[in-house]
Amino acid sequence: MTEQKPTRQRLISGPGMLLVWLYGVMVVGAVSRSAVQISTDFDRAPLAYSLSAVAGLVYGFITYSLVRGGETARKAALVCCGAELAGVLGVGTWTLVEPSAFPEATVWSDFGVGYLFIPVLLPLSAMYWLRKAARQGDAA
Repeated sequence: MTEQKPTRQRLISGPGMLLVWLYGVMVVGAVSRSAVQISTDFDRAPLAYSLSAVAGLVYGFITYSLVRGGETARKAALVCCGAELAGVLGVGTWTLVEPSAFPEATVWSDFGVGYLFIPVLLPLSAMYWLRKAARQGDAA
């Protein structure tokens, strides 16, 4: 008798594929923007440019987790989406309350206005999808 390995739950079916695509776009946007800013003009706004780099890394990890699939990856992505949302809300509020702290915008400035508010909408959508994927996995 051969023992079958449990199949890894897919997180990129249906709306999950759209999330991977959007997170992939955000990875490219945040990482490329911060790489250029850090390498050419870091002294101008080190906090803003560093936060954009961190955002890019968070987006990259979430993208990887969604593609990897499985329960551990789903939980890791869910935690990162929560951290991402906290970052967006924290930095978004900070940029409105104390704009002088950010001489240049970050990905999360003003709740992601420079990115069509995708930075605040994306973690909410992803958290919904990841929770739904958990319920579907429990039902299977």
